[in-house]
Amino acid sequence: MSDRPPAASSVTLPEILPIFPLTGVLLLPRGRLPLNIFEPRYLALVRDALGGERLIGMVQPNEPQRDNIGQGALNPPVYQIGCAGRITQFAETDDNRFLVTLTGVSRFRIADELPVLSGYRRVVPDWQPFARDREAAGELHFDRARLIGGLKSYFEQRKLLVDWSAVEKAPSEYLITSLAMACPFAPSEKQALLEAADLVERARLLTTLVEMAAVEPANDDNAGGGTRH
Repeated sequence: MSDRPPAASSVTLPEILPIFPLTGVLLLPRGRLPLNIFEPRYLALVRDALGGERLIGMVQPNEPQRDNIGQGALNPPVYQIGCAGRITQFAETDDNRFLVTLTGVSRFRIADELPVLSGYRRVVPDWQPFARDREAAGELHFDRARLIGGLKSYFEQRKLLVDWSAVEKAPSEYLITSLAMACPFAPSEKQALLEAADLVERARLLTTLVEMAAVEPANDDNAGGGTRH
């Protein structure tokens, strides 16, 4: 099932938010993140979210080696800033998995963590520091040519084929958001991109990261997938 996502400014931000800790996975406002849900506690999380505001908070463990997946995994400490996404696509498979897509709504800071419910974690989110996340991006002033130049070196170094005409034509916010989410940066670098003050700062950081990565050997150990859950 799918639906047309409402404007981010019209989404009701709840006082209690379920969270999904996952290392190396980044969700940003207006970005789209596919998830393959199979673990019982996160199946319960999705069911409960569908019955409410349909919002899930994506956060990263701040000790990546203690990821919050797998049988018997501990609930690891997490970074205090995450991003909430609304379930905008949902399907159930024959083997009882959920395939969902989250569309990013707003970042949040964890003000408090509540007792576990049905195996999954919940927090009290502070939305106020990120009120502008729900506003449409205006004109962005950043060195787009430098970013694309760095990307060409980055993808060439990894021998990846890219439709550069589509990249050249992509709206700036879409370009910055999709690249920040998709590029296999280290978890700490993903978190820095999330915590950037605004899109212009995120674009500058993204440019620096791709330029640095382009001159270093490709390291798949840092890759963070968006569909392994």
